[in-house]
Formats: sequence, structure tokens, C-alpha cells
Amino acid sequence: MNFSGKYQLQSQENFEPFMKAIGLPDDLIQKGKDIKGVSEVVQNGKHFKLTVTTGSKVIQNEFTLGEECELETMTGEKVKAVVQLEGENKLVTSFKGIKSVTELNGDTVIHTMTLGDIVFKRISKRI
Repeated sequence: MNFSGKYQLQSQENFEPFMKAIGLPDDLIQKGKDIKGVSEVVQNGKHFKLTVTTGSKVIQNEFTLGEECELETMTGEKVKAVVQLEGENKLVTSFKGIKSVTELNGDTVIHTMTLGDIVFKRISKRI
């Protein structure tokens, strides 16, 4: 399954508790909670380029499935991680105690990040 496309955030759950847990300052949490960010995915075989634009903040990450890479997190920190494909439509990785799962179902992307007992869920639709 090819993940390539642009996706607009439709809804999210547990944004504030998750962002607090990862150490994002309150002013940035308040600014970011109502922004409908856009994610663009370019997939070429096992290589992915991901650009997430939230207001004026842009995070770009590139990775190849199964190979260690450096990813920029929502706090701007760089972490080493390995992204794996589970089945045909799930990208899974873990870093700093966070498990990240991105699942593509048709034109909908469901991205969940779990830290301890906090599950942050974002639902985006292809635009």
C-alpha cells in the first residue's frame, strides 16, 4: 500500500495531556491545539519523506523501512529510531518511551502515539 499523499488533520484526542507529558510548553500547547495541520507523505518503495506543517512549524523526516534513522520529534528533539512496516498499512516505531503507529485505511490516516497510559490519537483525511 502506498502512503503518498497530503492529509489534513480532522480530529485529535488527548492532545493537551500528551503534549504536557512530552514537555511541550503550555503556550505552544494552546497555540497548537486548534490548528488543523497538514502532513505530506512521499513514498518511493521503502523510502519515505514526511513533511508535517502545523501553523508556522514544519517538521521534515526521512526514513527507510527497517533502517536506523534520525527523526525530529514534536519538541524539536532529534532521536534515533527504526520504522517498521506491519502488514501492508501500518508504520510502527518507538523512541523515548513513545510508541508511534500510523495506519492508512483508504483515504484516512490514524496516527496514535502512546506514552505510559496516555494515548494521543490524530485522524487525518487525504486532501
